Amino acid sequence: MSEARAKKTITVGAREANQRFSHLLREVELGSEVVITRNGREVAKLSPVGKEVDEKARERAIAKMVALMRKGLPIKNIGRRLTRDEMNER
Repeated sequence: MSEARAKKTITVGAREANQRFSHLLREVELGSEVVITRNGREVAKLSPVGKEVDEKARERAIAKMVALMRKGLPIKNIGRRLTRDEMNER
């Protein structure tokens, strides 16, 4: 079994997947994806339910954060917004 930690993807052959199904299911519950191969070809994927990324929602969230960063946030007890240079001064 090979495992890529950064992507949390585990690749196993069909025979191994059959023998270790309970273990692989626990890995999926913890957030990993399992790719099952047959004769070296990817044929199936086990992935957590509800973990799909909604790309439109993601883009909206990014746009909202960029707008907030451009606007800036007031810091209490100063009475004005700080400039970028002022925030980076030590």
